[in-house]
Amino acid sequence: MQRRCDRNRKRSKRRAIYCPVHGCHLDSVSQKYPLFADRSGQLQQRGMGRQSALLLLASKTAVSLEGEWLEAFWCDRCQETKWYHVQCHLSKDTPQQIRAYKASVASPELWQQAIGVLHPDGNPSVSEFTRRHARMVSHKSSKDFRTVN
Repeated sequence: MQRRCDRNRKRSKRRAIYCPVHGCHLDSVSQKYPLFADRSGQLQQRGMGRQSALLLLASKTAVSLEGEWLEAFWCDRCQETKWYHVQCHLSKDTPQQIRAYKASVASPELWQQAIGVLHPDGNPSVSEFTRRHARMVSHKSSKDFRTVN
């Protein structure tokens, strides 16, 4: 007969995602933003053959990348929040299918592949003038619009 404490162990555990610099546990401070591939080279980097990648992208505009996403984490030792590219791998050789996570700092190219995420440096297509005026909340912002006589 099982003891009571053994029966309650089916609750999900904390995800084992660690800081690549310090090795300490990272705490999530955002939602997951899934990634997609829209070029055959992106699929080839993940182990798909060239021909298969070209055929798949010919039939679809973009392909969702399973087990990969962008997420912001807080590191206690770094004392800062960073965005990481997280990859989840399932070990199929064990009956429980243990999940292993690999976190690396998100590169600028990955921001182009994320679904529904805002770029941390702002929208690159917005000019500095527009960005500056969006932050201004005063009547002095109209000085940039003086008319020339």
